[in-house]
Amino acid sequence: MVLKTFGWSFAVTALGLVAAVLFGGWTAFGIVAILSILEISLSFDNAVVNAGILKKMNAFWQKIFLTIGILIAVFGMRLVFPVVIVAISAQLGPIEAVDLALSDKDRYQELVTDAHPAIAAFGGMFLLMIFLDFIFEDRDIKWLAWLERPLAKLGKVDMLSVCIALVILLISAMTFATNAHQHGGGHADKTETVLLSGIAGLITYMIVGGLSGYFEDKLEEEEEREHEEEEKAERAGKPRTGVALAGKAAFFMFLYLEVLDASFSFDGVIGAFAITNDIVLMALGLGIGAMYVRSLTVYLVRQGTLDDYVYLEHGAHYAIGALALILLVTIQYQIHELITGLIGVVLIGASFWSSVRRNKALAAAEGNAGDKTEVSSGV
Repeated sequence: MVLKTFGWSFAVTALGLVAAVLFGGWTAFGIVAILSILEISLSFDNAVVNAGILKKMNAFWQKIFLTIGILIAVFGMRLVFPVVIVAISAQLGPIEAVDLALSDKDRYQELVTDAHPAIAAFGGMFLLMIFLDFIFEDRDIKWLAWLERPLAKLGKVDMLSVCIALVILLISAMTFATNAHQHGGGHADKTETVLLSGIAGLITYMIVGGLSGYFEDKLEEEEEREHEEEEKAERAGKPRTGVALAGKAAFFMFLYLEVLDASFSFDGVIGAFAITNDIVLMALGLGIGAMYVRSLTVYLVRQGTLDDYVYLEHGAHYAIGALALILLVTIQYQIHELITGLIGVVLIGASFWSSVRRNKALAAAEGNAGDKTEVSSGV
């Protein structure tokens, strides 16, 4: 099972490390290995959230996510995206930007750093909306009940998450972006840029998420009919196959996944510049890491891990919220990638531990109930 799921990741790792050695020797090998570990650690929460969405899709769209989706993730976000940033910010053509990335690496890194406020605002707002919509939704299973119960009640207020997101964006633009200019933070006054980019991130979330939700609702009647057929099949002794999204609903869910992955990759791409400004080594390292994120997503879906450890999704979304705020703070302040990665790992680890404790408590309760039943039967 592990080899089948992670086989391509292992193969890409071997090829990527060999390519690194051929390109720049053992030093390049070490840099690519470090970048791969960085990407995996920063994107573990991405895999958990992806799995929660992917399990709703049918086998066809899961395959699309693993083929076309991985091409977008590896080549689009980890190779093309940094070049596009430079091309837009420096008003260069694509070929000129690629030439700059290969020939003048210091200037290339400088341009990417200058574009960081726009990237952080867009990605931060997209991720923040995911987090807010999650915590304001009333759920049967609650991890931090003392916090999630009152938030679920507040969530009944229409458009609350959008209002809060816009307030946070306004505060970020009026403090971080302006102060970065006033205190020599390495950027010009980016207030307008941050506002426009943040609003673009918000609009992107609402369009992609809204369309996927619309078509998902359209399929509700069909799903109910399929559920009835599933129940009839179960009563007849046949296994239940489950209801999976298909057609337009799955397509927009796929788009949602790709934008989500893009937002998650922002911190990895920017963080990679702390290790190297070589675009080739960056693409190799982050590409290997992206492959493992995809494989881990599939593993979580096929193993049913999210169903067994019910708080994992909560932990991942809290990690998303933390990452969103970190991205907005990095408009002015530099935060070490180790801190970003550890916050996600700690939150997901805590949710996993809570899930294990819950499962043990439920098993113990069922055992006690079974013992009482046996005693009653004996009497």
